Amino acid sequence: MTTPTIVLIGHGMVGQRFLEALAARGTTATARVVVLCEESRPAYDRVRLTSYFSGTAPDELALAEQDFITSHGIELHLEDPATGIDVDRRTVTSRSGRTINYDALVLATGSSPFVPPVPGRDSTGCFVYRTLDDLLAIETYAKSAARAGVVVGGGLLGLEAAGALRGLGLRTHIVELSDRLMALQVDAGGGSALRRTLEGMELDVRTGVAGERIEADAAGAVTGMALSDGSHIPADMVIFAAGIRPRDQLGRDAGLAVGERGGIVVDDRCRTDHPDVYAIGECAMAADGTVYGLVAPGYEMAETAADAVTARLAPPAPEESRAFTGADTSTKLKLLGVDVASFGDAHGTAEDSLDVVYSDSRAGVYKKLVVSPEGTLLGGVLVGDAESYGTLRALTGSVPPVPPESLVLPAGAGDSSTTALGPAALPDDAVVCNCHNIDKGTVRAAVSEHGCTDVPSVKKCTKAGTGCGSCVKVLGQIVDAELEANGVTVDKGLCGCFAYTRSELYEIVRTLRVTSFAGLLDSHGREQARQGEGCEVCKPAVASIIASLAPSIGAEGHVLDGEQAALQDTNDHFLANLQRNGSYSVVPRVPGGEITPEKLIVIGEVARDFGLYTKITGGQRIDMFGARVDELPAIWTRLVEAGFESGHAYGKALRTVKSCVGSTWCRYGVQDSVRMAIDLELRYRGLRSPHKLKSAVSGCARECAEAMSKDFGVIATSSGWNLYVGGNGGATPRHADLLAQDLSDAELVRLTDRFLMFYIRTADRLERTSAWLERIEGGLGHVRDVVVHDSLGLCEELEALMADHVAHYRDEWSATLADPEKLSRFVSFVNAPGVPDPTVRFVAEREQMKPDLTLLSGPDIPVRNAAERTPELEGTATR
Repeated sequence: MTTPTIVLIGHGMVGQRFLEALAARGTTATARVVVLCEESRPAYDRVRLTSYFSGTAPDELALAEQDFITSHGIELHLEDPATGIDVDRRTVTSRSGRTINYDALVLATGSSPFVPPVPGRDSTGCFVYRTLDDLLAIETYAKSAARAGVVVGGGLLGLEAAGALRGLGLRTHIVELSDRLMALQVDAGGGSALRRTLEGMELDVRTGVAGERIEADAAGAVTGMALSDGSHIPADMVIFAAGIRPRDQLGRDAGLAVGERGGIVVDDRCRTDHPDVYAIGECAMAADGTVYGLVAPGYEMAETAADAVTARLAPPAPEESRAFTGADTSTKLKLLGVDVASFGDAHGTAEDSLDVVYSDSRAGVYKKLVVSPEGTLLGGVLVGDAESYGTLRALTGSVPPVPPESLVLPAGAGDSSTTALGPAALPDDAVVCNCHNIDKGTVRAAVSEHGCTDVPSVKKCTKAGTGCGSCVKVLGQIVDAELEANGVTVDKGLCGCFAYTRSELYEIVRTLRVTSFAGLLDSHGREQARQGEGCEVCKPAVASIIASLAPSIGAEGHVLDGEQAALQDTNDHFLANLQRNGSYSVVPRVPGGEITPEKLIVIGEVARDFGLYTKITGGQRIDMFGARVDELPAIWTRLVEAGFESGHAYGKALRTVKSCVGSTWCRYGVQDSVRMAIDLELRYRGLRSPHKLKSAVSGCARECAEAMSKDFGVIATSSGWNLYVGGNGGATPRHADLLAQDLSDAELVRLTDRFLMFYIRTADRLERTSAWLERIEGGLGHVRDVVVHDSLGLCEELEALMADHVAHYRDEWSATLADPEKLSRFVSFVNAPGVPDPTVRFVAEREQMKPDLTLLSGPDIPVRNAAERTPELEGTATR
């Protein structure tokens, strides 16, 4: 019997999924599988493509491991795309001249970027945003020739491209023909919220206009773009991300039926009008007449085609040959750090549908649920806070067990008696992993029937959570709930070394006055971990606990004292922030943002003399980038002599207390916000905590210091101060909640002392106050009872702990400079102290010096000035 041949044209995410589906059905063992791939690398994760600009290596994006290709006998031909198909002779010809006979042919050629017919689009400096090679070309050009860029398109790819340009340090402009950003995913309200947030990041957003022409210089390089409204944007590069078009030319040339607007026409088994040819993913027009531009529908098509091909070539057929008649187009994305999600009937197209809307323009949060008159959840839009996306999407099509308004209101608002909605409320047929169409029942079965005990094992068993990853949190909750339902005690220990949570370890250290990590591990570690060295999870966590309790338990207070030094992560190890290029940043403390001219001059002189890149931070400080580790003591010697101290930008500690100018200068100010910000920052400086802490003080209700986005924020009133807690302006923005109002100075400080020490005492490792406030039983009400009303009788103790911290505070850099033993660690090479790292090259960045990201080698390596040269070294790097 002749071995049948399956030819796959295209090796992207959908093509790789098709191969995995064939392997799962055993078809690769009975058929020859040939793959023709246009790119130079096997399938990689295009969903995470932009993560390349945040440090993800191309290899980390790979989806197709060589072991998989080899073990299944797949013939993968890279850089050899198909150039022609003869459906009568059933052959495929490749660019290299290879001709392959097939029994089944699957087209997975994906899509190509749409480039509008703008005059000048072929100028040097014009790019598309589609492949890893595109990103590499954009990065190279941006570093060498660009200061500003225009992205044409405000959809998903456009905002990803804008994030890439912003990350590369370019002034970034977005041009979108529609009246709002991400018009396919969000409504007008969501688009407005997204726009405000992006403009707050200093991105220039133009909607309702089109590019009229691209302008270029005499050499043909981009100099700007003229828009249809008569305006002009000066720019050095243009990225087209205005949509995609199905790559269906091979099918057209072969005579296959193609949709009016593109896409190879297929039936519900992904078959074209020729029985041996199939099409899947973005190159295909499904039976419902849709060309799907998302990976999840492509995966479903890949599974459907694998069933059909297996049934045709390697019977017996699957028991239930699946059909593809349409797909859920729900999406959850993080664009430029902003969560954006839509699901179901997001635009409310169903007859008589109703909207439930929550909007907070200051926090950049917009939530809309679409419900039927009977209360059935039909869909929704989430911008700025998509924490509940997994649960809401899974509930779509059903009547939620709580009122719709409680699903969009922030924690602490609305009816406090409403039970939090979680995965327990989901029926078993609710889909929790949209990428792989895995429902809750399948996840529960993986735990109960297949012995999975954690999320990684469930991922391996079911594939749930291995796509975009947006469902991983819900998976964890379902797994824990199912284990507990089966009588299994869920291990909530900090790590494999300790069976206790962070808050339990805090109580052990405080009560027993444990002053060393080794002592705690020996006395309270898991049996198998005792006498060991701990791990990367527990060492910094315990170091933070000991540091926060140091005065009251009699421990050494400096993070580089004795055993403490070995427990720190890289930042605390050198009292500076490690940057992506191996250099460090220096951030002196500037309480309240108030600084004298003399101190400004010192910062300028230090930055100039050490060739540091300088930037004003969002917390009203000056950050200096590009310092070598061996330069840090010399830099800080000058800063300390000028009266500066550590800003703790490197630590899980208080960062800043930002302020407006307050009543001293502002005509609206009702209290001296600058004085209060300085007092609070000096009181809480150096306070070690489970996560970083940020604060702000606003001098009136106009809220110019943005106090309601901070871990603890203060807003002045005519009667005193209002204290807000649990805010977070980071990856998942959260509006702070009012803890107490109209406080005197003394009352404000006392309640803040209590709140911070209660948080430090009970929070989990790396848990921001925002997440802690939503997790802790009883939420804001419980915290208010404890902190304001002393319901647990802890307040005196909490105040005493803070008083110990304040009384024993000592600047970490001053102490370091006075200790030769501590200073000995600040070397680039252990066996060559005083010699700089030769792998760091400095280049101009907007007329400042900045470390290049390219590692160099050789005897003549350029550094900060032409007179300075460093020799080749052989040594052991400390970082």
